[in-house]
Amino acid sequence: MTVSSIYSRYIPATVPKNGPNSFEWLFIFNTTQILIKDELGKLSIPTSEDLNGQKLEYENKQYLGELDGYPCYCMEVTDKVDAPQGMVFTELRALLGQLESDIFLLAGRAFQIVNCNRMNKFCGKCGTRTVTQQNELAKRCPSCGSVFYPRISPAVIVAVVRGDKILLAHNKNFRQNWYSVIAGFVEPGETFEDCVVREVMEEVGIKVKNVSYFGSQPWPFPDSLMIGFIAEYESGEIIVDGEEIDAADWYGFDNLPQRPVSTSIAGRLIDAVILNWNREKRD
Repeated sequence: MTVSSIYSRYIPATVPKNGPNSFEWLFIFNTTQILIKDELGKLSIPTSEDLNGQKLEYENKQYLGELDGYPCYCMEVTDKVDAPQGMVFTELRALLGQLESDIFLLAGRAFQIVNCNRMNKFCGKCGTRTVTQQNELAKRCPSCGSVFYPRISPAVIVAVVRGDKILLAHNKNFRQNWYSVIAGFVEPGETFEDCVVREVMEEVGIKVKNVSYFGSQPWPFPDSLMIGFIAEYESGEIIVDGEEIDAADWYGFDNLPQRPVSTSIAGRLIDAVILNWNREKRD
């Protein structure tokens, strides 16, 4: 299997190559939202040129690397800062499918770095104010030497297949009539495959087999790394847990419900199963 970067236009880095640049991509966040330029419904990330000399009071500004050859920075502002004219603060999750893939992925990276800076302003061991490392994505305590990295929480996401059917479930937090595949966080001492088996059993009461790796995707809500799998049904009847999942069923190609878009790993898992069905029909 050939492995390539999820980015096509972005080069990550922690130290700028050159001095100040007149054009910068700016990923600006308040507590939970990102600043977006809205031009008659066309959404984009603002640049230093868009701000046109407007000064925003920010907590910190950190270099992210280069997008299309231009420097990128993430910045944190307070909720008291008003969005400049023609711009709006909005939830990052709402931009999935609205922004280009590279831009959305980079916004997620920026969001996690901003959260790391926000949550580690002071050392959790001795209380001293931390400083940003220049050669890596980390905060360091100048007093006791403790180093704090951005938090990444591994989670599995799995498409369970039973012949020409796929298992799709409705989480209580989903909108009505919108279904997806099973997902859950990895627990201490588990392999990813162990987690797949446990999560499927816990959420829908089904035992699976032949768990195979599919792919991965960073998912900054707030700090997940989604590791995708495809598994085969082995035994059991669907019994939802009633806590996270309130409905689940087997769906075929001709009766799929509303589901995730293909820009998410959940959508790509479902698309991969559909593609395999089509291949089997042709064969």
